[in-house]
Amino acid sequence: MAAPSLVEQLPVLADPVRGRLLLLLEPRELAVGDLAEAMQLPQSTVSRHLRALLDGGWVTSRAEGTSRLYRADPAALPPGLGELWQLVRGEVAGSAPARRDAERVRHVVAGRRSRSEFFAGAAGRWDALRGELFGGRAELLPLLGLLPAEAVVGDLGCGTGHFALAAAPFVRRVIGVDGAPEMLEVARVRLAGARNVELREGDLEALPLADGELDLAVLTLALSYVEDPGRAIAEAARALRPGGRLLVMDLRPHDRAEYRQTLGHRWLGFGEPAVQGWFAAAGLEGRWRPVPPDPAAKGPLLFAADAVRRGRQDGRTARRRTPSSE
Repeated sequence: MAAPSLVEQLPVLADPVRGRLLLLLEPRELAVGDLAEAMQLPQSTVSRHLRALLDGGWVTSRAEGTSRLYRADPAALPPGLGELWQLVRGEVAGSAPARRDAERVRHVVAGRRSRSEFFAGAAGRWDALRGELFGGRAELLPLLGLLPAEAVVGDLGCGTGHFALAAAPFVRRVIGVDGAPEMLEVARVRLAGARNVELREGDLEALPLADGELDLAVLTLALSYVEDPGRAIAEAARALRPGGRLLVMDLRPHDRAEYRQTLGHRWLGFGEPAVQGWFAAAGLEGRWRPVPPDPAAKGPLLFAADAVRRGRQDGRTARRRTPSSE
């Protein structure tokens, strides 16, 4: 059977998923499960596209135990195909999905390597055992101990109160704010034993907080829901004392347009320029950092940004107003 002609190969690379697959397979061998995890696609979809690439001679495969590993070697492509791939490659590599794939696959490969080493000896079983005994956040919770014991923390967009419950034992007071009464009802049940937590119903763009009432404000996966994220950040800055800190964690730019319907999101993620612009406009100085992806997570990539409110720090002397005094 004759190999497909160059013209016949053009439709193979017309699908951007296949270009993303080739990028991932250029420097390494990966199994279908690895590719599906890195690209956040069903394994059946990945297998279908791999079959087209195999039939066209774009990738090779080999069996390893019960798995099959795939690899792309541009140098070994037949005449014409290498040149065609180089023409397509630049456009594919510059796309946002391909950049996300590249970031995720590093963690997929690292996780595969650690699992391989892990099950080779008793030490490797510690990760699974630790998660079973102490939960998946055991390594992060001690960081809350770095919070000043006298701090007043604002959990803005507190939802059902997960962060407020975790932070409460470490600080003087936590104020949770959310605009959804249903969320706050669940939070009240969860926080029933936390006497230093107060819940307030209110809009993130018009916080029920006094000027300078907080030492630390946290916006976790909340900006995607507000009409004006810049206004929400400005409100958080207003509620901070001079020298107080704001921590924002949210989605990086993504193409999950269905989130507008399924999750009620108004925004499809935020990049560093937008967040830094809002910080500057609110009198904050901060930094934006990508959060390393969890290979098991199915959602978009995350970022964390922290900022300090400019101005002289004067301890607890900032003017306080109760929300009812407005």
